[in-house]
Amino acid sequence: MIALSPIHIHRATSTDAPAVRHLVREAYAKWVPIMGREPMPMQADYDLAVREHEVDLAYVREELAGLVEMIVHADHLFIENVAVSPGHQGLGLGRFLMGHAERRAQALGLGSLRLLTAHVMEPNIRLYSSIGYQVDRTEPFMGGHTVCMSKQILGE
Repeated sequence: MIALSPIHIHRATSTDAPAVRHLVREAYAKWVPIMGREPMPMQADYDLAVREHEVDLAYVREELAGLVEMIVHADHLFIENVAVSPGHQGLGLGRFLMGHAERRAQALGLGSLRLLTAHVMEPNIRLYSSIGYQVDRTEPFMGGHTVCMSKQILGE
């Protein structure tokens, strides 16, 4: 799966916010020319996010390689953001982080996970579909479309 093991996960704190911001901007930069604008995660307030959300950081050989930002709701876990540094993309780290979020939802006793992505981010939609997410609907957003996806966790 991941050729860069071992992976260490830890929860972000306020001191991690600049590194989170930097990683997200690097991870999403490739989408700017395709979308004609910065994707929403590039515009987020990560000082606030690390205080109000669960932002789990993935380190590979002591290097910040990826993250998953999650928001706990009463009936589901919302995946606000999954970002993998360009040097670690294509190695299975995104899939690993999605599995981490699913394990977190299970630990919280939640029956489903939800996320949003841009319709132009087709590789991401394929990844999410391959691990059991379904498209619930699409909605117009800033000249494009947002794809709303969810996954039911077995054994509810």
